[in-house]
Amino acid sequence: MSITTYSELQTAVSNWLKRSDLTSYIPDFVTLGEARIFRELRSVDMETSFSTAITTGVISLPTSYLALKFSYINSSPVQWLGRKTARWIYENYPTRSSDSTPKFIAREGQSFIFGPYPDSGYTVKGVYYKNIGPLSSSAHAVFTNNPDLYLFAALVAATPFIKDDKRVVLWEAQYQGILKSEQGRSDKEEYSGSPPQMTPG
Repeated sequence: MSITTYSELQTAVSNWLKRSDLTSYIPDFVTLGEARIFRELRSVDMETSFSTAITTGVISLPTSYLALKFSYINSSPVQWLGRKTARWIYENYPTRSSDSTPKFIAREGQSFIFGPYPDSGYTVKGVYYKNIGPLSSSAHAVFTNNPDLYLFAALVAATPFIKDDKRVVLWEAQYQGILKSEQGRSDKEEYSGSPPQMTPG
């Protein structure tokens, strides 16, 4: 059968489990499996751009933020922001008042902080990995491109109920293989295209 919707995924999980007594738990298995996917996968399908002005030295994390891919100060020339820990920022840039154009960025709680402390309301742009929402609300690219990943993630999530079932080891192996393949696809896409060319001048 095809697996193109939330409903079809639930049916597939039920068919693979062959446990009618677990039917009512299947939505939970899907939810837990999806949560695991968003913890472990950093796919091109999860990338979202952002553009936010710094206010009082910080910017709030973007909506449904999972991880930062890259960021820069939108200036001329562009100032790329190196990723650091919040502790590193405070240790190396203890002056937390107007200083200069930031060179580094760190996450602190639900905000990004900078070093040096910005001396203006610079606009920060970049790309981050986003939790694009539950499949139960609507289908999205992570699912439509990887229904097999969702299937095996949900099946493995049923482990507490079927921990002595030998299929669990096989399902986990399938999940890991598909996860690695999808991550590899995204990583390969990142560096696809023509080889770098020397530019005269």
